[in-house]
Amino acid sequence: MFDFIEFSLLDVLDILLVATLLYYIYKLLKGTVAINIVIGIAFIFLIWKITQALKMEMLSGILGYLLSGGVIALIIVFQQEIRKFLLMIGTTNFTNKRSFLKQLKFLQTEINSEIDTDLILDACKKMSKSKTGALIVVERTNNLDFLINTGDSMNAQVNKVILESIFYKNSPLHDGAIIIRDNYIVATRVVLPISDSAKIPARFGLRHRAGIGISEKTDAVCILVSEETGEISYIKDGGFVLYENLSELNEKLKKDLM
Repeated sequence: MFDFIEFSLLDVLDILLVATLLYYIYKLLKGTVAINIVIGIAFIFLIWKITQALKMEMLSGILGYLLSGGVIALIIVFQQEIRKFLLMIGTTNFTNKRSFLKQLKFLQTEINSEIDTDLILDACKKMSKSKTGALIVVERTNNLDFLINTGDSMNAQVNKVILESIFYKNSPLHDGAIIIRDNYIVATRVVLPISDSAKIPARFGLRHRAGIGISEKTDAVCILVSEETGEISYIKDGGFVLYENLSELNEKLKKDLM
């Protein structure tokens, strides 16, 4: 009578794995147009199940063929998202306990070393006034060791003076990006992948394309100061995040690094 409420250890494991998979998919698609496509597919799937339950053979058959035949089309449509998802899984450092626990949202406040966003933005504000070009990459859950190897390793706590000195135009370290991990600058002169997206306006140069490129391939976020205009840009998930003032930018940055 009550068999349907009996759970085994495998059932619990199954639920946890599905929940983890859904979390990664949501994290990957959050804030993108692709999330609307997923909602549409889920709606069609729900209608298909309802028509099956009501034994509406013709409609359920059509929807069934539509869903089964659409797998290849979905792979083509979601090519970039699938690649980013696989990279997210592959570059997450599960051998590092600290990095692994960062995946678990409910434990994050206990283990995460809070990044001093106020200090970073203060340095960017000063560099903006002097039109000093800067590209700052902040690591989140994806491990960026594969990028660190392209530059010079460093182990310095985030500091306003250090940030300004790194990007000073006569500094030997100013060329390229820096990577921040757990409030430490772990690399300078890092070479980032350049985005080839045709959606990027022509007025943006290689620095902007590099920031967009790494945010397309990982979940890292970038703070960028334009050398030409002094404009401070915030890049996430392969696009520019709009903000009205630095206070709002700081709030967005803090939220994304939670």
